[in-house]
Amino acid sequence: MSTVAKFEIEHHQFINKDGKPTQDSLPEFATNENIMKQFYRDMLLLRAFDAKAYALQRTGNMGTYPASLGQEAIGVGYGAALNKEDVLVPYYRSTGGLLQHGVSMTEILQYWGGYEEGSNYKVAREDFPIAVPIATQCLHATGIATAFKLRNQARACITEIGEGGTSKGDFYEAINVAGIWNLGVVFIVNNNQWAISVPSSIQTATETYAQKAVAAGIEGVQVDGNDIVAVHHYAKKALEKARAGGGATLIECISYRLCDHTTADDAKRYRSDNELEQAWESEPVLRLKKYIDQQFGQLDDEQEATMKKEINQHIETAVTEYNQTPQPNVTEIFDHMYETLPQALLEQREQAIKRG
Repeated sequence: MSTVAKFEIEHHQFINKDGKPTQDSLPEFATNENIMKQFYRDMLLLRAFDAKAYALQRTGNMGTYPASLGQEAIGVGYGAALNKEDVLVPYYRSTGGLLQHGVSMTEILQYWGGYEEGSNYKVAREDFPIAVPIATQCLHATGIATAFKLRNQARACITEIGEGGTSKGDFYEAINVAGIWNLGVVFIVNNNQWAISVPSSIQTATETYAQKAVAAGIEGVQVDGNDIVAVHHYAKKALEKARAGGGATLIECISYRLCDHTTADDAKRYRSDNELEQAWESEPVLRLKKYIDQQFGQLDDEQEATMKKEINQHIETAVTEYNQTPQPNVTEIFDHMYETLPQALLEQREQAIKRG
């Protein structure tokens, strides 16, 4: 007998739950006070924006919404590593990444409010619409990365998926083609422990989600998803590799969903209060606050209050713009489907117009 292959998965963390460095040498950006405070502000904004979106849904002013509570370091971390020329293919919990890449809060609210304008980004023109179908976005990302390769463009594509979505065939097909074609794509797996009500213990028999990369022949790493330094560092590294023609990377980010799956869910039905309490002890926003306080001096109450006031003003402006969105007409369900509508849909569009 001989061993024909073996592998190991590395777990990376730079800052523990108490905000203390876990090693002597940190990435250079982690010693930059301005960068770390910007990360903190961006995570606070994402958390406050999610809370406002929940309120809009609860008062009947918006549709179903999936928050990122407890997972803010993931979207902000990888989103801040993107170049303007890169393309983000989001899933429904990629709000942090979208905001970092230039998509506005108004556009995100419009999407969840059912308006077509929400997917017509003014800044990140080539980023894809939010994907609610599970794992299909991974194949879209490989298609984009293929286009970059055929055009000899030094660009990267990044996509995000929940750990439950990695059980879908679309995901396996995507990482397989990414490996065999050596595509410049990064797969971010948000392992928040729960695929709606399904825990990882009955979702997969693998020890990690990162090791799924092994079967595709691509690099797989695991990071502490509540440590924004680890998320940003390894996302940046993977994106640089992708742009340079080095191939794909799968990054599993260990986090915990502190909220319901969406506004249509009630997580109390399937997880314990004790588990939730323990998860709050490792959450990313407080962790970064502790790190900043220890490394650069405490943010005083006045600084914190000013920051939160500015954040809330930005959010209220976005909500006002969202509420002023003109009501769509019936033709919009046809006008954004094809460049040229097939005859059958042209006929349906005319019928819709006649019915008002």
